Amino acid sequence: MGGAAAVLAGVLLAALAVYYAVAPDLPGLSDWPYVVFVSLALFPAMFGLVLLALPLRDRLPSGPLVLAFVTFALLTVLLHVAGFDVAANFTKFAAVVTVGWWFLLFFEHVSWVVLVALLIVPVDLYSVAQGPTKVITEEKPQVFDALSIFFPVPGEQSSAQLGLPDVLFFSLFLAATRRFGLRTRLTWALMVASFGGTLALAVGLGRAGVAALPLLSLAFVAANADLIWRGVVGGRVTRA
Repeated sequence: MGGAAAVLAGVLLAALAVYYAVAPDLPGLSDWPYVVFVSLALFPAMFGLVLLALPLRDRLPSGPLVLAFVTFALLTVLLHVAGFDVAANFTKFAAVVTVGWWFLLFFEHVSWVVLVALLIVPVDLYSVAQGPTKVITEEKPQVFDALSIFFPVPGEQSSAQLGLPDVLFFSLFLAATRRFGLRTRLTWALMVASFGGTLALAVGLGRAGVAALPLLSLAFVAANADLIWRGVVGGRVTRA
């Protein structure tokens, strides 16, 4: 991470920390203004940290990535026990991002990433509609809180939430763009927009949970379809 990127990441992190701290005291928003706010401000700011930190992944082999995950995971547990839930939310986010980066080390070709992007769609749809995610969100919300990243609603104690797998695959797909010579910025923009689309679907359908991975996978493939095709058919996608 260069100096300018580090400064921008610090500014984003500070702004997010301030927002999380004061969100309950801000003027409330109705559903659709909140969707717009989260989609155009909160999601881009949070996942902007992943984009800015992405160059670090290129310099970190397996060992340091595992160490970073363990460190962030332990910090998350300690902060949660101490009652610092906002700080724990950020360290949890960082832990899951590092897992996505580490997971990518096992992918030898871009086609493997595409295969995963396709396979997770029916799995996530089933899990949210009839499977474990549905059970957890409806019957054990405290478990879902532990297995998600929260985005607070202005003026309320409630929040929007993304499951940890959503963050993990975002991290993996974004890192894959650098490893295999795909379009990093466009992929980031479309994947962030996909989370906004998922939130809009949840509000529009009046549902507590909607599968986020289908739109996320679609965004990754749509941003890079031609390059992926060249890589699969002609082997022209580079590996870094």
